[in-house]
Amino acid sequence: MASELAESAELERWRSETLERAVARSPLRSECFETDSGIPIPDLLVGQDTSRLGLPGEYPFTRGTQPSMYRGRLWTMRQFAGFGTPEETNRRFKYLLAQGGTGLSVAFDMPALMGYDCDHPRSRGEVGREGVSVSTLRDFEVLFEGIPLDAVTISMTINATAIVAMAMLVALAERRGLPRAALRGTLQNDVLKEYIAQKEWIVSPRPAVRIVGDMLSYGAKELPHWNMVSVSGYHIREAGADAVQELAFTLADGLCYLEHCQERGESVDAIAQRLSFFWDVQSDFFEEIAKFRAARRLWADLARNRCGARDPKSWMLRAHAQTAGVSLTAQQPHNNLTRVSLQALAAVLGGTQSLHTNSLDETYALPTEEAATLALRTQQIIACETGVAKVVDPLAGSYYVEHLTDQLEQRARALLARIDALGGMVRAIEDGFPQRQIAESAFAFQRQLERGERQVVGVNAYAVEEAQAIPTHTISPTVEARQRERLAAVKRSRDAHAVERALNWVEEAARGTENLMPPVVEAVRAEATLGEVSDRLRKVWGAYREAGGL
Repeated sequence: MASELAESAELERWRSETLERAVARSPLRSECFETDSGIPIPDLLVGQDTSRLGLPGEYPFTRGTQPSMYRGRLWTMRQFAGFGTPEETNRRFKYLLAQGGTGLSVAFDMPALMGYDCDHPRSRGEVGREGVSVSTLRDFEVLFEGIPLDAVTISMTINATAIVAMAMLVALAERRGLPRAALRGTLQNDVLKEYIAQKEWIVSPRPAVRIVGDMLSYGAKELPHWNMVSVSGYHIREAGADAVQELAFTLADGLCYLEHCQERGESVDAIAQRLSFFWDVQSDFFEEIAKFRAARRLWADLARNRCGARDPKSWMLRAHAQTAGVSLTAQQPHNNLTRVSLQALAAVLGGTQSLHTNSLDETYALPTEEAATLALRTQQIIACETGVAKVVDPLAGSYYVEHLTDQLEQRARALLARIDALGGMVRAIEDGFPQRQIAESAFAFQRQLERGERQVVGVNAYAVEEAQAIPTHTISPTVEARQRERLAAVKRSRDAHAVERALNWVEEAARGTENLMPPVVEAVRAEATLGEVSDRLRKVWGAYREAGGL
Protein backbone atom coordinates (compact mmCIF):
# COMPACT_ATOMS: atom_id res chain seq x y z
CA MET A 1 0.00 0.00 0.00
CA ALA A 2 2.81 2.38 0.88
CA SER A 3 4.50 1.76 -2.45
CA GLU A 4 1.22 2.38 -4.32
CA LEU A 5 0.72 5.69 -2.51
CA ALA A 6 4.29 6.70 -3.26
CA GLU A 7 3.81 5.78 -6.93
CA SER A 8 0.58 7.79 -7.09
CA ALA A 9 2.24 10.81 -5.50
CA GLU A 10 5.14 10.55 -7.92
CA LEU A 11 2.75 10.36 -10.86
CA GLU A 12 0.89 13.48 -9.70
CA ARG A 13 4.21 15.30 -9.27
CA TRP A 14 5.20 14.32 -12.83
CA ARG A 15 1.88 15.62 -14.19
CA SER A 16 1.99 18.94 -12.36
CA GLU A 17 5.65 19.64 -12.99
CA THR A 18 7.27 17.87 -15.91
CA LEU A 19 4.22 17.34 -18.13
CA GLU A 20 2.70 20.76 -17.45
CA ARG A 21 5.93 22.54 -18.41
CA ALA A 22 6.21 20.50 -21.62
CA VAL A 23 2.58 21.24 -22.60
CA ALA A 24 3.13 24.94 -21.99
CA ARG A 25 5.98 24.88 -24.52
CA SER A 26 4.18 22.63 -27.02
CA PRO A 27 0.38 22.28 -26.60
CA LEU A 28 -1.15 18.84 -27.01
CA ARG A 29 -2.64 17.98 -30.40
CA SER A 30 -5.95 17.12 -28.76
CA GLU A 31 -7.77 17.76 -25.50
CA CYS A 32 -8.71 14.10 -25.30
CA PHE A 33 -6.82 11.10 -26.65
CA GLU A 34 -8.74 7.87 -27.11
CA THR A 35 -8.69 4.64 -29.12
CA ASP A 36 -10.88 4.06 -32.17
CA SER A 37 -13.43 2.46 -29.82
CA GLY A 38 -13.51 5.51 -27.56
CA ILE A 39 -11.38 4.12 -24.72
CA PRO A 40 -9.60 7.11 -23.07
CA ILE A 41 -5.81 6.93 -23.17
CA PRO A 42 -4.23 8.26 -19.95
CA ASP A 43 -1.28 10.66 -19.96
CA LEU A 44 0.93 7.95 -18.54
CA LEU A 45 0.46 4.36 -17.46
CA VAL A 46 2.49 2.76 -14.70
CA GLY A 47 2.56 -0.76 -13.25
CA GLN A 48 -0.52 -2.76 -14.24
CA ASP A 49 -1.97 -5.72 -12.38
CA THR A 50 -0.70 -8.74 -14.32
CA SER A 51 -2.00 -11.38 -11.91
CA ARG A 52 -4.70 -12.45 -14.40
CA LEU A 53 -2.33 -12.95 -17.31
CA GLY A 54 -1.51 -16.59 -16.74
CA LEU A 55 1.10 -18.32 -18.86
CA PRO A 56 1.10 -19.10 -22.61
CA GLY A 57 -0.87 -22.23 -23.41
CA GLU A 58 -2.66 -22.20 -20.04
CA TYR A 59 -5.94 -20.79 -18.72
CA PRO A 60 -7.04 -18.03 -19.27
CA PHE A 61 -4.91 -18.01 -22.47
CA THR A 62 -4.39 -14.22 -22.43
CA ARG A 63 -0.84 -14.80 -23.61
CA GLY A 64 -1.71 -17.27 -26.36
CA THR A 65 -3.26 -20.68 -26.90
CA GLN A 66 0.05 -22.54 -27.37
CA PRO A 67 3.02 -22.59 -24.97
CA SER A 68 5.58 -22.02 -27.74
CA MET A 69 3.33 -20.02 -30.13
CA TYR A 70 5.19 -19.26 -33.40
CA ARG A 71 8.44 -20.79 -32.14
CA GLY A 72 6.84 -24.16 -32.77
CA ARG A 73 4.65 -23.39 -35.77
CA LEU A 74 3.90 -20.26 -37.75
CA TRP A 75 0.36 -19.08 -38.27
CA THR A 76 -1.45 -20.46 -41.34
CA MET A 77 -1.07 -18.06 -44.27
CA ARG A 78 -4.50 -18.43 -45.82
CA GLN A 79 -5.19 -16.09 -48.74
CA PHE A 80 -8.89 -15.61 -49.56
CA ALA A 81 -9.57 -16.48 -53.21
CA GLY A 82 -12.47 -17.26 -55.49
CA PHE A 83 -13.87 -15.81 -58.69
CA GLY A 84 -15.41 -16.75 -62.00
CA THR A 85 -15.60 -20.45 -62.79
CA PRO A 86 -14.28 -23.29 -60.61
CA GLU A 87 -11.49 -23.78 -63.19
CA GLU A 88 -10.28 -20.20 -62.77
CA THR A 89 -10.35 -20.38 -58.98
CA ASN A 90 -8.58 -23.74 -59.03
CA ARG A 91 -5.72 -22.16 -60.98
CA ARG A 92 -5.49 -19.33 -58.44
CA PHE A 93 -5.46 -21.84 -55.55
CA LYS A 94 -2.58 -23.75 -57.10
CA TYR A 95 -0.71 -20.51 -57.78
CA LEU A 96 -1.04 -19.34 -54.17
CA LEU A 97 0.09 -22.70 -52.81
CA ALA A 98 3.10 -22.59 -55.15
CA GLN A 99 3.93 -19.12 -53.77
CA GLY A 100 4.12 -20.45 -50.21
CA GLY A 101 0.52 -20.20 -49.02
CA THR A 102 -0.20 -22.83 -46.38
CA GLY A 103 -4.00 -22.97 -46.53
CA LEU A 104 -6.89 -22.27 -48.90
CA SER A 105 -9.82 -19.95 -48.25
CA VAL A 106 -12.75 -20.15 -50.65
CA ALA A 107 -14.87 -17.13 -51.58
CA PHE A 108 -18.28 -17.97 -53.09
CA ASP A 109 -20.36 -15.73 -55.34
CA MET A 110 -23.54 -13.97 -54.25
CA PRO A 111 -25.98 -16.49 -55.81
CA ALA A 112 -24.34 -19.34 -53.86
CA LEU A 113 -24.36 -17.30 -50.65
CA MET A 114 -28.07 -16.54 -51.06
CA GLY A 115 -29.12 -20.07 -52.01
CA TYR A 116 -29.61 -19.71 -55.77
CA ASP A 117 -28.14 -21.66 -58.67
CA CYS A 118 -26.33 -19.94 -61.51
CA ASP A 119 -29.39 -20.33 -63.79
CA HIS A 120 -31.84 -18.62 -61.42
CA PRO A 121 -33.23 -15.28 -62.65
CA ARG A 122 -31.97 -13.55 -59.49
CA SER A 123 -28.43 -14.73 -60.28
CA ARG A 124 -28.25 -12.87 -63.57
CA GLY A 125 -25.25 -10.56 -63.69
CA GLU A 126 -23.83 -11.87 -60.39
CA VAL A 127 -22.46 -15.28 -61.38
CA GLY A 128 -18.78 -15.54 -60.43
CA ARG A 129 -18.52 -11.82 -59.71
CA GLU A 130 -17.49 -11.66 -56.05
CA GLY A 131 -16.52 -15.29 -55.61
CA VAL A 132 -16.53 -18.62 -57.37
CA SER A 133 -19.77 -19.90 -58.88
CA VAL A 134 -20.85 -23.23 -57.38
CA SER A 135 -24.18 -24.99 -57.98
CA THR A 136 -23.42 -28.74 -57.88
CA LEU A 137 -20.98 -31.34 -56.66
CA ARG A 138 -19.48 -31.31 -60.15
CA ASP A 139 -18.40 -27.71 -59.52
CA PHE A 140 -16.68 -28.83 -56.31
CA GLU A 141 -14.85 -31.57 -58.20
CA VAL A 142 -13.42 -29.01 -60.61
CA LEU A 143 -12.74 -26.45 -57.86
CA PHE A 144 -10.50 -28.84 -55.92
CA GLU A 145 -9.05 -30.81 -58.85
CA GLY A 146 -5.44 -31.73 -58.08
CA ILE A 147 -5.60 -30.38 -54.52
CA PRO A 148 -5.03 -33.00 -51.79
CA LEU A 149 -7.96 -32.60 -49.41
CA ASP A 150 -6.14 -34.56 -46.71
CA ALA A 151 -2.98 -32.43 -46.86
CA VAL A 152 -4.22 -28.83 -47.26
CA THR A 153 -6.43 -27.05 -44.74
CA ILE A 154 -9.47 -25.48 -46.35
CA SER A 155 -11.61 -22.60 -45.16
CA MET A 156 -14.97 -21.88 -46.76
CA THR A 157 -16.59 -18.47 -46.30
CA ILE A 158 -20.26 -19.31 -46.65
CA ASN A 159 -23.07 -19.08 -44.12
CA ALA A 160 -26.75 -19.47 -44.99
CA THR A 161 -25.91 -22.28 -47.43
CA ALA A 162 -22.94 -23.60 -45.48
CA ILE A 163 -24.68 -26.94 -44.95
CA VAL A 164 -24.73 -27.51 -48.73
CA ALA A 165 -21.08 -26.53 -49.21
CA MET A 166 -19.99 -28.79 -46.34
CA ALA A 167 -22.06 -31.68 -47.72
CA MET A 168 -20.39 -31.21 -51.12
CA LEU A 169 -16.93 -31.37 -49.56
CA VAL A 170 -17.85 -34.53 -47.63
CA ALA A 171 -19.27 -36.12 -50.79
CA LEU A 172 -16.17 -35.12 -52.76
CA ALA A 173 -13.91 -36.75 -50.16
CA GLU A 174 -16.02 -39.92 -50.46
CA ARG A 175 -15.60 -39.94 -54.25
CA ARG A 176 -11.85 -39.73 -53.78
CA GLY A 177 -11.88 -42.59 -51.29
CA LEU A 178 -10.89 -40.39 -48.35
CA PRO A 179 -12.37 -40.85 -44.87
CA ARG A 180 -14.28 -37.86 -43.54
CA ALA A 181 -11.84 -37.69 -40.65
CA ALA A 182 -9.09 -36.76 -43.13
CA LEU A 183 -10.67 -33.38 -43.87
CA ARG A 184 -9.04 -30.45 -42.07
CA GLY A 185 -10.24 -26.89 -42.08
CA THR A 186 -12.94 -24.43 -41.14
CA LEU A 187 -16.43 -23.53 -42.30
CA GLN A 188 -17.57 -20.00 -41.53
CA ASN A 189 -21.21 -21.04 -41.00
CA ASP A 190 -21.91 -18.12 -38.62
CA VAL A 191 -25.43 -17.28 -39.70
CA LEU A 192 -26.19 -14.99 -36.73
CA LYS A 193 -23.73 -12.37 -37.93
CA GLU A 194 -25.63 -12.32 -41.22
CA TYR A 195 -28.70 -10.92 -39.48
CA ILE A 196 -26.48 -8.49 -37.57
CA ALA A 197 -24.24 -7.26 -40.36
CA GLN A 198 -23.81 -8.96 -43.74
CA LYS A 199 -27.46 -9.60 -44.63
CA GLU A 200 -27.07 -12.87 -46.60
CA TRP A 201 -29.67 -15.34 -45.37
CA ILE A 202 -32.32 -17.83 -46.42
CA VAL A 203 -34.56 -18.54 -43.42
CA SER A 204 -35.19 -16.70 -40.14
CA PRO A 205 -32.74 -16.79 -37.20
CA ARG A 206 -34.25 -19.60 -35.12
CA PRO A 207 -34.37 -22.34 -37.80
CA ALA A 208 -30.99 -21.08 -39.03
CA VAL A 209 -29.51 -21.72 -35.58
CA ARG A 210 -31.09 -25.19 -35.64
CA ILE A 211 -29.22 -25.91 -38.93
CA VAL A 212 -25.94 -24.76 -37.38
CA GLY A 213 -26.64 -26.96 -34.37
CA ASP A 214 -27.19 -29.99 -36.62
CA MET A 215 -23.88 -29.31 -38.33
CA LEU A 216 -21.99 -28.90 -35.05
CA SER A 217 -23.42 -32.19 -33.79
CA TYR A 218 -22.51 -33.95 -37.05
CA GLY A 219 -19.02 -32.45 -37.08
CA ALA A 220 -18.30 -33.51 -33.50
CA LYS A 221 -19.00 -37.12 -34.48
CA GLU A 222 -17.79 -37.31 -38.09
CA LEU A 223 -15.18 -34.57 -38.66
CA PRO A 224 -12.68 -34.50 -35.78
CA HIS A 225 -10.27 -32.10 -37.51
CA TRP A 226 -12.83 -29.65 -38.83
CA ASN A 227 -14.02 -26.43 -37.16
CA MET A 228 -17.68 -26.46 -38.13
CA VAL A 229 -18.28 -22.78 -37.22
CA SER A 230 -15.95 -19.81 -37.48
CA VAL A 231 -17.76 -17.20 -35.40
CA SER A 232 -17.20 -14.07 -37.43
CA GLY A 233 -16.56 -10.69 -35.89
CA TYR A 234 -14.98 -9.61 -39.16
CA HIS A 235 -18.23 -8.73 -40.92
CA ILE A 236 -19.66 -7.15 -37.78
CA ARG A 237 -16.65 -4.82 -37.67
CA GLU A 238 -16.72 -4.13 -41.40
CA ALA A 239 -20.37 -3.05 -41.02
CA GLY A 240 -19.30 -0.27 -38.65
CA ALA A 241 -18.92 -1.81 -35.19
CA ASP A 242 -16.08 -0.69 -32.95
CA ALA A 243 -13.66 -3.14 -31.31
CA VAL A 244 -15.77 -3.50 -28.15
CA GLN A 245 -18.91 -4.28 -30.15
CA GLU A 246 -17.03 -6.70 -32.38
CA LEU A 247 -15.71 -8.49 -29.32
CA ALA A 248 -19.03 -8.68 -27.46
CA PHE A 249 -21.33 -9.52 -30.38
CA THR A 250 -18.97 -12.19 -31.71
CA LEU A 251 -18.61 -13.93 -28.36
CA ALA A 252 -22.38 -13.66 -27.84
CA ASP A 253 -22.91 -15.46 -31.16
CA GLY A 254 -20.47 -18.17 -30.09
CA LEU A 255 -22.26 -18.57 -26.77
CA CYS A 256 -25.59 -18.85 -28.57
CA TYR A 257 -24.40 -21.78 -30.71
CA LEU A 258 -22.76 -23.48 -27.73
CA GLU A 259 -25.75 -23.09 -25.42
CA HIS A 260 -28.16 -24.16 -28.18
CA CYS A 261 -26.25 -27.43 -28.54
CA GLN A 262 -26.20 -27.88 -24.77
CA GLU A 263 -29.99 -27.55 -24.73
CA ARG A 264 -30.12 -30.32 -27.34
CA GLY A 265 -28.18 -32.58 -24.97
CA GLU A 266 -24.80 -32.29 -26.69
CA SER A 267 -21.53 -32.39 -24.75
CA VAL A 268 -20.26 -28.84 -24.25
CA ASP A 269 -16.67 -30.06 -24.58
CA ALA A 270 -17.41 -31.81 -27.87
CA ILE A 271 -19.09 -28.73 -29.37
CA ALA A 272 -16.79 -26.01 -28.01
CA GLN A 273 -13.84 -27.63 -29.78
CA ARG A 274 -15.66 -27.34 -33.13
CA LEU A 275 -15.78 -23.53 -32.87
CA SER A 276 -13.17 -21.06 -34.04
CA PHE A 277 -13.31 -17.27 -34.28
CA PHE A 278 -12.62 -14.78 -37.07
CA TRP A 279 -11.49 -11.23 -36.28
CA ASP A 280 -11.13 -8.02 -38.24
CA VAL A 281 -7.80 -6.22 -37.79
CA GLN A 282 -8.08 -2.47 -38.16
CA SER A 283 -5.48 0.26 -37.87
CA ASP A 284 -5.53 1.18 -34.16
CA PHE A 285 -2.42 -0.94 -33.63
CA PHE A 286 -2.39 -1.52 -29.88
CA GLU A 287 -6.16 -1.76 -29.51
CA GLU A 288 -6.23 -4.57 -32.07
CA ILE A 289 -3.44 -6.45 -30.28
CA ALA A 290 -5.28 -6.08 -26.99
CA LYS A 291 -8.53 -7.27 -28.59
CA PHE A 292 -7.04 -10.69 -29.36
CA ARG A 293 -5.79 -11.02 -25.77
CA ALA A 294 -9.10 -9.89 -24.25
CA ALA A 295 -11.04 -12.26 -26.54
CA ARG A 296 -9.02 -15.27 -25.42
CA ARG A 297 -9.42 -14.41 -21.75
CA LEU A 298 -13.13 -13.72 -22.04
CA TRP A 299 -13.91 -16.89 -23.98
CA ALA A 300 -11.89 -19.05 -21.61
CA ASP A 301 -13.91 -17.73 -18.68
CA LEU A 302 -17.26 -18.01 -20.46
CA ALA A 303 -16.65 -21.53 -21.76
CA ARG A 304 -15.39 -22.82 -18.40
CA ASN A 305 -17.43 -20.94 -15.83
CA ARG A 306 -20.66 -20.15 -17.69
CA CYS A 307 -21.03 -23.17 -19.96
CA GLY A 308 -19.29 -25.71 -17.73
CA ALA A 309 -16.66 -26.98 -20.19
CA ARG A 310 -14.08 -29.11 -18.42
CA ASP A 311 -11.53 -29.89 -21.13
CA PRO A 312 -8.88 -27.12 -21.37
CA LYS A 313 -9.07 -27.43 -25.19
CA SER A 314 -12.66 -26.20 -24.93
CA TRP A 315 -11.49 -22.98 -23.25
CA MET A 316 -9.11 -22.10 -26.07
CA LEU A 317 -10.23 -19.43 -28.52
CA ARG A 318 -8.78 -20.41 -31.89
CA ALA A 319 -8.46 -17.31 -34.07
CA HIS A 320 -8.32 -16.51 -37.76
CA ALA A 321 -7.83 -12.86 -38.71
CA GLN A 322 -8.09 -10.71 -41.79
CA THR A 323 -6.83 -7.21 -42.34
CA ALA A 324 -9.59 -4.63 -42.60
CA GLY A 325 -11.15 -4.39 -46.04
CA VAL A 326 -13.10 -1.32 -44.95
CA SER A 327 -9.84 0.53 -44.21
CA LEU A 328 -8.62 0.21 -47.80
CA THR A 329 -8.95 3.35 -49.88
CA ALA A 330 -9.46 3.90 -53.60
CA GLN A 331 -7.51 7.15 -53.20
CA GLN A 332 -3.74 6.56 -53.32
CA PRO A 333 -4.23 2.78 -53.36
CA HIS A 334 -0.55 2.02 -52.78
CA ASN A 335 -1.03 3.35 -49.24
CA ASN A 336 -3.02 0.18 -48.66
CA LEU A 337 0.23 -1.79 -48.64
CA THR A 338 1.33 0.07 -45.52
CA ARG A 339 -2.07 -0.29 -43.85
CA VAL A 340 -2.16 -4.02 -44.49
CA SER A 341 1.41 -4.50 -43.25
CA LEU A 342 0.71 -2.81 -39.92
CA GLN A 343 -2.61 -4.57 -39.46
CA ALA A 344 -0.99 -7.94 -40.21
CA LEU A 345 1.76 -7.21 -37.69
CA ALA A 346 -0.88 -6.38 -35.07
CA ALA A 347 -2.62 -9.72 -35.73
CA VAL A 348 0.65 -11.59 -35.28
CA LEU A 349 1.58 -9.70 -32.11
CA GLY A 350 -1.95 -10.44 -30.89
CA GLY A 351 -1.39 -14.18 -31.39
CA THR A 352 -3.62 -15.19 -34.32
CA GLN A 353 -3.43 -18.79 -35.56
CA SER A 354 -4.35 -17.96 -39.15
CA LEU A 355 -4.20 -14.80 -41.26
CA HIS A 356 -5.38 -13.36 -44.56
CA THR A 357 -3.85 -10.13 -45.82
CA ASN A 358 -5.91 -7.98 -48.18
CA SER A 359 -4.56 -6.84 -51.51
CA LEU A 360 -4.00 -3.18 -52.38
CA ASP A 361 -6.49 -3.26 -55.26
CA GLU A 362 -9.53 -4.69 -53.46
CA THR A 363 -11.37 -1.36 -53.35
CA TYR A 364 -11.68 -1.69 -57.14
CA ALA A 365 -12.11 -5.40 -57.81
CA LEU A 366 -11.10 -8.88 -56.76
CA PRO A 367 -7.30 -8.96 -56.50
CA THR A 368 -4.97 -9.49 -59.42
CA GLU A 369 -2.47 -12.31 -59.18
CA GLU A 370 0.36 -9.82 -58.62
CA ALA A 371 -1.51 -7.99 -55.84
CA ALA A 372 -2.46 -11.26 -54.12
CA THR A 373 1.17 -12.39 -54.23
CA LEU A 374 2.34 -9.13 -52.66
CA ALA A 375 -0.25 -9.54 -49.90
CA LEU A 376 1.08 -13.03 -49.19
CA ARG A 377 4.68 -11.75 -49.24
CA THR A 378 3.68 -9.28 -46.51
CA GLN A 379 2.97 -12.19 -44.18
CA GLN A 380 6.12 -14.00 -45.21
CA ILE A 381 8.29 -10.95 -44.50
CA ILE A 382 6.76 -10.60 -41.05
CA ALA A 383 7.41 -14.29 -40.40
CA CYS A 384 10.94 -14.48 -41.80
CA GLU A 385 12.52 -11.06 -41.37
CA THR A 386 11.11 -9.14 -38.40
CA GLY A 387 11.94 -11.52 -35.54
CA VAL A 388 8.46 -11.21 -33.99
CA ALA A 389 7.83 -14.94 -34.40
CA LYS A 390 10.82 -15.77 -32.22
CA VAL A 391 9.24 -14.73 -28.93
CA VAL A 392 5.99 -15.74 -27.21
CA ASP A 393 3.63 -12.81 -26.50
CA PRO A 394 6.28 -10.09 -26.90
CA LEU A 395 4.07 -7.26 -25.58
CA ALA A 396 2.98 -8.94 -22.33
CA GLY A 397 3.52 -6.62 -19.40
CA SER A 398 3.31 -3.49 -21.52
CA TYR A 399 1.47 -1.02 -19.34
CA TYR A 400 -0.55 0.24 -22.28
CA VAL A 401 -1.39 -3.16 -23.79
CA GLU A 402 -2.46 -4.57 -20.42
CA HIS A 403 -4.58 -1.46 -19.75
CA LEU A 404 -6.34 -1.80 -23.10
CA THR A 405 -6.83 -5.54 -22.63
CA ASP A 406 -8.56 -4.92 -19.30
CA GLN A 407 -10.66 -2.07 -20.70
CA LEU A 408 -11.82 -4.07 -23.72
CA GLU A 409 -12.73 -7.02 -21.52
CA GLN A 410 -14.69 -4.88 -19.05
CA ARG A 411 -16.60 -3.01 -21.75
CA ALA A 412 -17.37 -6.22 -23.67
CA ARG A 413 -18.66 -7.85 -20.47
CA ALA A 414 -21.02 -4.93 -19.95
CA LEU A 415 -22.37 -5.34 -23.49
CA LEU A 416 -22.76 -9.10 -23.02
CA ALA A 417 -24.77 -8.42 -19.87
CA ARG A 418 -27.15 -6.20 -21.88
CA ILE A 419 -27.62 -9.01 -24.43
CA ASP A 420 -28.37 -11.48 -21.62
CA ALA A 421 -30.92 -9.05 -20.18
CA LEU A 422 -32.68 -8.95 -23.56
CA GLY A 423 -33.03 -12.74 -23.53
CA GLY A 424 -29.96 -13.83 -25.47
CA MET A 425 -28.51 -13.14 -28.89
CA VAL A 426 -31.34 -14.44 -31.07
CA ARG A 427 -33.90 -12.33 -29.20
CA ALA A 428 -31.52 -9.34 -29.32
CA ILE A 429 -31.24 -9.73 -33.10
CA GLU A 430 -35.01 -10.02 -33.47
CA ASP A 431 -35.33 -6.79 -31.47
CA GLY A 432 -32.65 -5.11 -33.63
CA PHE A 433 -30.31 -4.33 -30.71
CA PRO A 434 -26.93 -5.18 -32.28
CA GLN A 435 -28.03 -3.75 -35.62
CA ARG A 436 -28.82 -0.38 -34.02
CA GLN A 437 -25.59 -0.37 -32.03
CA ILE A 438 -23.54 -0.93 -35.17
CA ALA A 439 -25.47 1.68 -37.15
CA GLU A 440 -24.84 4.27 -34.44
CA SER A 441 -21.15 3.41 -34.34
CA ALA A 442 -20.85 3.64 -38.14
CA PHE A 443 -22.64 7.00 -38.12
CA ALA A 444 -20.31 8.36 -35.41
CA PHE A 445 -17.27 7.25 -37.41
CA GLN A 446 -18.54 8.97 -40.56
CA ARG A 447 -19.25 12.20 -38.68
CA GLN A 448 -15.72 12.18 -37.23
CA LEU A 449 -14.33 11.68 -40.72
CA GLU A 450 -16.36 14.51 -42.20
CA ARG A 451 -15.40 16.89 -39.39
CA GLY A 452 -11.72 16.02 -39.72
CA GLU A 453 -11.63 14.61 -36.17
CA ARG A 454 -10.43 11.33 -37.64
CA GLN A 455 -7.83 11.42 -40.40
CA VAL A 456 -7.40 8.93 -43.23
CA VAL A 457 -4.33 9.54 -45.34
CA GLY A 458 -5.23 10.21 -48.96
CA VAL A 459 -8.90 10.81 -48.13
CA ASN A 460 -9.14 13.81 -45.80
CA ALA A 461 -5.43 14.19 -45.04
CA TYR A 462 -2.56 14.53 -47.50
CA ALA A 463 -4.94 14.14 -50.42
CA VAL A 464 -3.85 14.68 -54.02
CA GLU A 465 -5.95 15.57 -57.02
CA GLU A 466 -4.32 13.17 -59.47
CA ALA A 467 -5.88 9.71 -59.52
CA GLN A 468 -3.46 6.77 -59.39
CA ALA A 469 -4.26 4.14 -61.99
CA ILE A 470 -3.50 0.52 -61.05
CA PRO A 471 -4.14 -2.77 -62.87
CA THR A 472 -7.40 -4.47 -61.88
CA HIS A 473 -8.80 -7.96 -62.25
CA THR A 474 -11.77 -8.44 -64.57
CA ILE A 475 -14.33 -11.24 -64.76
CA SER A 476 -15.10 -12.54 -68.23
CA PRO A 477 -18.70 -11.98 -69.37
CA THR A 478 -18.70 -15.60 -70.58
CA VAL A 479 -18.55 -16.99 -67.02
CA GLU A 480 -22.31 -17.07 -66.53
CA ALA A 481 -22.97 -18.85 -69.82
CA ARG A 482 -20.29 -21.47 -69.13
CA GLN A 483 -21.64 -22.18 -65.65
CA ARG A 484 -25.21 -22.43 -66.91
CA GLU A 485 -24.08 -24.92 -69.56
CA ARG A 486 -22.35 -27.10 -66.95
CA LEU A 487 -25.42 -27.03 -64.71
CA ALA A 488 -27.69 -27.96 -67.61
CA ALA A 489 -25.43 -30.90 -68.45
CA VAL A 490 -25.56 -32.14 -64.85
CA LYS A 491 -29.34 -31.93 -64.79
CA ARG A 492 -29.60 -33.88 -68.05
CA SER A 493 -27.35 -36.71 -66.88
CA ARG A 494 -28.47 -37.19 -63.26
CA ASP A 495 -31.08 -39.63 -61.94
CA ALA A 496 -34.11 -37.39 -61.43
CA HIS A 497 -35.89 -39.94 -59.20
CA ALA A 498 -32.86 -40.23 -56.88
CA VAL A 499 -32.69 -36.43 -56.67
CA GLU A 500 -36.37 -36.17 -55.77
CA ARG A 501 -36.09 -38.88 -53.09
CA ALA A 502 -33.10 -37.14 -51.52
CA LEU A 503 -34.75 -33.72 -51.57
CA ASN A 504 -37.87 -35.19 -49.97
CA TRP A 505 -35.65 -36.55 -47.20
CA VAL A 506 -34.18 -33.05 -46.69
CA GLU A 507 -37.69 -31.60 -46.40
CA GLU A 508 -38.85 -34.29 -43.96
CA ALA A 509 -35.78 -33.76 -41.75
CA ALA A 510 -36.39 -30.00 -41.74
CA ARG A 511 -40.01 -30.52 -40.66
CA GLY A 512 -38.95 -32.88 -37.89
CA THR A 513 -35.96 -33.20 -35.59
CA GLU A 514 -33.66 -35.46 -37.60
CA ASN A 515 -30.14 -34.10 -38.19
CA LEU A 516 -30.10 -32.37 -41.56
CA MET A 517 -26.53 -33.19 -42.55
CA PRO A 518 -27.06 -36.83 -43.70
CA PRO A 519 -29.99 -36.01 -46.03
CA VAL A 520 -28.17 -32.99 -47.48
CA VAL A 521 -25.07 -35.12 -48.10
CA GLU A 522 -27.29 -37.66 -49.84
CA ALA A 523 -28.92 -34.92 -51.90
CA VAL A 524 -25.68 -33.45 -53.24
CA ARG A 525 -24.32 -36.97 -53.79
CA ALA A 526 -27.33 -37.52 -56.09
CA GLU A 527 -26.41 -34.24 -57.90
CA ALA A 528 -29.14 -32.10 -56.34
CA THR A 529 -28.17 -28.46 -56.65
CA LEU A 530 -27.43 -25.88 -53.99
CA GLY A 531 -30.54 -23.98 -55.05
CA GLU A 532 -32.78 -27.04 -54.91
CA VAL A 533 -31.71 -27.88 -51.35
CA SER A 534 -32.16 -24.23 -50.34
CA ASP A 535 -35.63 -24.17 -51.88
CA ARG A 536 -36.70 -27.12 -49.71
CA LEU A 537 -35.54 -25.25 -46.59
CA ARG A 538 -37.42 -22.14 -47.74
CA LYS A 539 -40.49 -24.32 -48.38
CA VAL A 540 -40.48 -25.52 -44.77
CA TRP A 541 -39.49 -22.33 -42.95
CA GLY A 542 -40.25 -19.56 -45.41
CA ALA A 543 -37.90 -16.95 -46.82
CA TYR A 544 -36.75 -14.42 -44.22
CA ARG A 545 -37.42 -10.70 -44.59
CA GLU A 546 -35.88 -8.28 -42.12
CA ALA A 547 -38.27 -5.91 -40.38
CA GLY A 548 -38.02 -2.31 -41.51
CA GLY A 549 -36.32 0.28 -39.34
CA LEU A 550 -33.60 -1.97 -37.94
